[in-house]
Amino acid sequence: MTLVLDAMGSDNYPDPEIEAAIQFVRLYHEPLLLVGQEDILREKIKLAGGDGLPIEIVHAAEVLEMGDKPVENARKKGQNSMAVGMELVKSGRANAFVTAGNTGGAMVNALLKLGRIKGVLRPALASFFPVRNGKCVVLDIGANAECKPEFLLEFGVMGSVYAQKVLKVDRPRVGLISNGEEAGKGNQLVKDTHHLLADSKLNFIGNIEGKELFGGAADVAVTDGFTGNVLLKSSESVAKLLMDTLKEAFMASTKAKIGALLAKSALRSVKKLLDPSEIGAALLIGIDGLVFVGHGRSDTRAMFSALKFAREMVQEDLLGALKSSIQENMAHLG
Repeated sequence: MTLVLDAMGSDNYPDPEIEAAIQFVRLYHEPLLLVGQEDILREKIKLAGGDGLPIEIVHAAEVLEMGDKPVENARKKGQNSMAVGMELVKSGRANAFVTAGNTGGAMVNALLKLGRIKGVLRPALASFFPVRNGKCVVLDIGANAECKPEFLLEFGVMGSVYAQKVLKVDRPRVGLISNGEEAGKGNQLVKDTHHLLADSKLNFIGNIEGKELFGGAADVAVTDGFTGNVLLKSSESVAKLLMDTLKEAFMASTKAKIGALLAKSALRSVKKLLDPSEIGAALLIGIDGLVFVGHGRSDTRAMFSALKFAREMVQEDLLGALKSSIQENMAHLG
């Protein structure tokens, strides 16, 4: 197995990527391809103590910055680190690609270099949300701000396959994110999508609000990328606010500090549940290749988690399962 990591993706590149790469190869003793500007990377790896490790630098002359316009700059900067890295997957040199770079840039480069799985109209970014008694696959969380009902129907199919493989749920419950549980609630996109999902062979449970989502009512939740991205960032901010508030409260007095020590194990479990760095990256699902996209603010721990998760998905043959199951489901949506 060989993974490829975009060394020029995160807000603080390439330090988190290099540190994560060194930790990864030391743990798994597997080669890693690190893509970016060679002169910078070689010096940084040396300073980080990575000389002699199975990390191969693949030169990419250009960088897609967070502020770049995805379509325009992906084409203009044809030798950007994402394009070069995904070409390694396409050629068979690597099994999966991981980046913490521009989400739109990842989407455009993936479409240009790897293309879509046959039968898929629009790929989506799929992430796991912590919910009561487990996790829920939510998609799209940012790849497609504008969507058609047919796209959301596909998201339901792809999310169901993902939940089957990762969450080990035989018949995932699919919910449609809306501002009301009733079938007639929501904007026109939600109303039109509701009809398509209801007529499909998916295990569609209807519209779900935020309380149903986090209450664990669904295994898969579908929405457009604009709504999903707002939901993702809001939920992560609330989780951080909760943990910061608890920390401040437990440090407020000696009695509170003693309580914190007694509750240390429980607090650690809560933090692990709410921490987005636990998985580290979302899957760009529907692309004919494994592409994982992390937060721009990813630190070393988040990048390491993303590499670890990508490795697990290669071992699970997630791409093969997605390709066969998606094509089968697309042909039998009814």
